[in-house]
This record gives sequence, structure tokens and C-alpha cells, in this order.
Amino acid sequence: MQSPAEKYSHIKSLFEEKADADAAVSMSAYMKNRFLFYGIKAPVRKAVYQEFIREERKQKQIDREFLDLCFADEHREFQYLIYDYLLALKRFVTFEDLPRIKRYITEKPWWDTTDLLCKVIGDVSLRDPRVKDEMLCWSTEENLWVRRASIEHQMSLKDKTDAELLGAILVNCFGTNEFFINKAIGCSLRDYAKTNPLWVKEFLARHEEEMSVLSRKEAGKYL
Repeated sequence: MQSPAEKYSHIKSLFEEKADADAAVSMSAYMKNRFLFYGIKAPVRKAVYQEFIREERKQKQIDREFLDLCFADEHREFQYLIYDYLLALKRFVTFEDLPRIKRYITEKPWWDTTDLLCKVIGDVSLRDPRVKDEMLCWSTEENLWVRRASIEHQMSLKDKTDAELLGAILVNCFGTNEFFINKAIGCSLRDYAKTNPLWVKEFLARHEEEMSVLSRKEAGKYL
């Protein structure tokens, strides 16, 4: 069995083989030049480590040291790998992993990885009721990406969404001019409107004066 360092080195060598300097420039520019890229498009990137993740699933446990090595790498493709790894092994992700996920969200923050990691948190929430109180706490934190994660962690859960929790989190996040928060509020409501439009309509009616124009506009797209 490979060590975490050997796994990381193996993936790094595969990424380097697929690197595209021109694509790397454009991908970095799309992310406001916040991160370096190898320039590997998503389908190719996922194909690079598909077999590796398949083998990792057979181990039936998460190699957290390997994930930390990936996170430490300056190339954004490694942070995307973390999400794909965690999603593939989601049944082994536990409540105790939330502090590590929170660190991944806050230390190299931007919407791309935050929005991906929300899906992992959402899956844990279906298995562990402690996530509810944790997300309520996250919704009151100063860090905008932590708040955004709390808002979005139930997106795509459809009829499994805890509407009461969603409403409480959104109310906690009202009153800001921060684009990424107001956009997330609207998007989460827009998503839930596909499942429960009546609840969303009633929520908008109750809180219309408290919500930003952006949030209301996004929330009403499917109503």
C-alpha cells in the first residue's frame, strides 16, 4: 500500500503530464488570478485520477493525510481532487471531518471549492443530526465563506431539505451587502423552490423587506 506522500507524488506526476500552460493562464484568470492551475479541464482531470479513487474506495477509509498534502499544493486542481475524493468516499466522511473541511473552505477561499465542499457537508447532514447545530453556528460566523457553506449545504437535497433549518440560516445571514452571501441566499431558495415552491413563496412574503434585491431576484426565478 502506498503512503500518503507516495500517492500525492503519483498524482502530481500525472497532473504534470497533462499540464497545458495556455489553458492554465485562462483558468487562473477566470478565478481572478487567485490560484495557480496546471490547465487541466475537468473531464481530463477526473480521468487522471479515476482509477486512483476507485482503488481508494476499496480501502473503505479516508486518507486524511493524503488530502492535507493535496490541499497544501498550490495548484487548484489538487483542491478539486479533494472534493472528488470525498464525494466518492462520502459514506466514510463523518461529523468529525467538519473542522478539516472548514479549514479547506477558509484557508484557500473562493466560491468554486466552497460550493463543491457544501455537497459533502450536505451528505453528512443526512446521517448525523449534529450537523444542524453546527451549520447554525457557521451561519453566524464572520468568515463569509463559512456562512456561504452553511447557506448552501442543503442545496440539491430536495425533499430531504430541513426547511426550518434553511429558514433559520438564511435569516441569520440577512443584512449584508456581500455579493457571495446574497447570491447564495437567492440560489438556495431558487433550488428549494423546485421542490417546495409554496414554502419559498411564503418565506419571501415574510422576509421581503429584509432581503437584498439580488437574493429576491435569484429566489424568484422558478416561481
